[in-house]
Amino acid sequence: MYQPAITGSGVFTPEQVITNDELVAAFNAYVSRYNAENAAAIEAGDIEAKAPSSSDFIYSASGIEQRYVMDKTGVLDPGRMFPKLRQRNDDEPGIMAEMALDACRTALKAAQRQGSDVDLVICAASNHERAYPAIAIEIQQLLGAGGFAFDMNVACSSATFGIQAAADMVRAGSVRCAIVVCPEICSGHLEWRDRDCHFIFGDVCTALVIERAEDAQGAYFTIRSTRCATQFSNNIRNNNGFLRRTRPDGTSDRRDMQFMQNGRKVFKEVLPMVSAHIGDHLGEAGVRADQLRRLWLHQANKTMNDFIGRKVLGRDPEPGEQPNILQDYANTSSAGSIIAFSKHSDDLGDGDLGLICSFGAGYSVGSVLVERKDSA
Repeated sequence: MYQPAITGSGVFTPEQVITNDELVAAFNAYVSRYNAENAAAIEAGDIEAKAPSSSDFIYSASGIEQRYVMDKTGVLDPGRMFPKLRQRNDDEPGIMAEMALDACRTALKAAQRQGSDVDLVICAASNHERAYPAIAIEIQQLLGAGGFAFDMNVACSSATFGIQAAADMVRAGSVRCAIVVCPEICSGHLEWRDRDCHFIFGDVCTALVIERAEDAQGAYFTIRSTRCATQFSNNIRNNNGFLRRTRPDGTSDRRDMQFMQNGRKVFKEVLPMVSAHIGDHLGEAGVRADQLRRLWLHQANKTMNDFIGRKVLGRDPEPGEQPNILQDYANTSSAGSIIAFSKHSDDLGDGDLGLICSFGAGYSVGSVLVERKDSA
């Protein structure tokens, strides 16, 4: 059995940014147009008028100040309200693979590895741009990697589930060096015309190199243990899928074909589940909460993270103990906790412990206990 370790990380950040003020201006223009076009039905009580949004509402509800996206022109067009991405030929890289290649190269450079050193690629994301061939296999080819590759979808927990899968295979000896990459184009499945959720998501891609600790070329994080759990719930759902056209009304512009959630139920049910999950994981690993130097949590909502931090640590987290990046990136689904890890881990010292945790639709929750090592 081998000791798996995270030896490199990378983040691809899109160039385009949408601020809350920009988003609100576009959304409110759409609302004005909708209410004007449906004035008679609204007056008759057949449908409800749409309410405008505000930057203050967005920040107080989520802690989000902006988000990065692959295309802002389509999102900010009140007559469109979703990204405008060009159609690619089958013989050129897909957009997810292109994002992934950038993040993977950064992670490989940090690990002092080449693409040819990799013998496993897991593309772990909440949405994939096609059913097959797997995005992971396309990334494998672009990297010049060997071995095998596959896609994984556990919604917002995809990264931590991918880490567990890769770590288990490294530990067992079936692979030597893996990459878990999370290309998230969340702007594509978000309903930008819904006031309750139009501000939630952004786009990004993260990558982690996971290999045998004995092969590490520099400082690294041993993966001491992992823990994953799922529990079925409809409170976060997207009904889009390959059977859509086979069903009555399946190709119409239906609300349930985009991201949907019952936010109040999610908050009430997921927070106790995640807090208990982390507590049980630490207990099984023989680690006390006060031994953790850092919590890298899923970046969905600042209030949720603050709650989990207090539950796990038994007190309010000190500055830097539970870093948030969602104010800049918004919710990036599976990539959020990995962005936090990548940007807020270099300052840890030899022997310091931290925990990566992601959670979301399913419900699903995954946690990874890591320990910093300065050298192999």
